[in-house]
Amino acid sequence: MKQFSQSELLKSLPSQFFASLVKKVGEYIENGYDVINLGQGNPDQPTPEHIVEKLGEAARNPINHKYSPFRGNGYLKKAAADFYEREYGVKLNPENEVAILFGGKAGLVEIPQCLLNPGDTILVPDPGYPDYLSGVALAKAEVETMPLREENAFLPDYDELDQDVLDKAKLMFINYPNNPTGAVATKEFFEETINLANKHDICIVHDFAYGAIGFDGKKPLSFLQQRGAKEIGIEIYTLSKTFNMAGWRVGFAVGNKSVIAALELLQDHLYVSLFGAIQEAAAEALNGSQECVRELNELYEKRRNVLIRGLNEVGWKVTAPQGSFFSWLKVPNGYTSQEFSNLLLEQAQIMVAPGVGFGEYGEGFVRVGLLASEERLEEAVNRIKELEIFKKLIDK
Repeated sequence: MKQFSQSELLKSLPSQFFASLVKKVGEYIENGYDVINLGQGNPDQPTPEHIVEKLGEAARNPINHKYSPFRGNGYLKKAAADFYEREYGVKLNPENEVAILFGGKAGLVEIPQCLLNPGDTILVPDPGYPDYLSGVALAKAEVETMPLREENAFLPDYDELDQDVLDKAKLMFINYPNNPTGAVATKEFFEETINLANKHDICIVHDFAYGAIGFDGKKPLSFLQQRGAKEIGIEIYTLSKTFNMAGWRVGFAVGNKSVIAALELLQDHLYVSLFGAIQEAAAEALNGSQECVRELNELYEKRRNVLIRGLNEVGWKVTAPQGSFFSWLKVPNGYTSQEFSNLLLEQAQIMVAPGVGFGEYGEGFVRVGLLASEERLEEAVNRIKELEIFKKLIDK
C-alpha cells in the first residue's frame, strides 16, 4: 500500500506523553500482572446519576438529532454564567463572555492558534500539562518556560523572568490547582499576575480544570474572582473532573470578550457544536445540586490522607497536595524520576508518572493520581514497603 508523507506541521507536534504511559501499562496487564495504575488523570468514578438521566431524556428528543447552533445553545452558556456567579461571585455575559468547548483540552490547544502568529512567544509553566505544547506547536510559536519550584510553593517567580522575554510574550498559561504538583494559588499571586499582564500586554489563560478539588476546607480560587482579571484573560473550566464527565468532552471558557470571540471564530471552522443532549446534560450538571461535587471532593481527600499517611509511615517522606487529584512526590536520592517510575512498575507493578514528562523542572518527582480506591492505595503502600527502598536508604 502506498505510504503518504505526513505534513511538516504534524511532524512538529510533541510526542504524546500519556499515550506512552497507557501503552506501557497495557503491556503489563496483557502479561497477567495486577497493575495499580496511578499514572493517569482519568477519573475512576461514574458520572452522577441525575446527569446521566438527563442525557437519556435529551437523547430521545428529536430536536437534539439535528445540528446544534455552531456556538452552542444559549441555555448552556447561561448555565455556565450562573454557575460562576453562584460558585465564585463572578458576573458573566453569557452571550459574549462564555465559549462552549469540546473539553478543556480543546480550548487549551486552540488558544495559541487564536492569538499567536509564528514566532510569537508564550509563557508556559514547567512542570506543566504536556498538551499545552501541542497548541504552541500548531501555532508555530516560541515557548519560554516558567519554573515551578518547591521553595516557591510551585508558583512561578516572575522576578526571575528576563524582561526581554516578558516584553515579547503575548500569552501565558497558568494552572491552579496545579497539575502535576497539586499546589494552589493565592489571591496575592493572581493579583501579581494581573499586574504583570497589564504591564507587558500579556493575555492570561488560567486552566481551572481542578477548580472543584481543594482540601482541608479551602475552596480553590478562580482567577476571575480578582479585580481586573476579566480585562486581561480567560479561565478554562471543564466538567471532566468536577462531575466525572471526562468521556463526555464538554467544557467552557469564560472571560475577556475578544478572546472568547477568537475561540468561537476558530471553532466555527472546526466543528458544528456539541451533541445537543450532551449540552442539556452539562446544563443539568451546572444548574443542579452540587452535593455530588462535595461528596467527590471528600472522597479524594480521604484517599489523599490514606496515601500520604501510609507513605510517610513506610519512610517515604512526602507532602500532601492542597488541591487537584494528584500528589507530587519526591523520588529517593540516587534515582531519576524515570528510573524510579520504572522500578515501581517492574518490581511492584505500580504505575506512576515520571516528573520529567511534565518538563525539565519536574525531574526529581513522580506524579501519583488519587484515582484508585482507598484499598488499592493501601495495597500500593504495602507493595512499596515490601521493596524496602526507604529502609535501605535510612540504614545507609
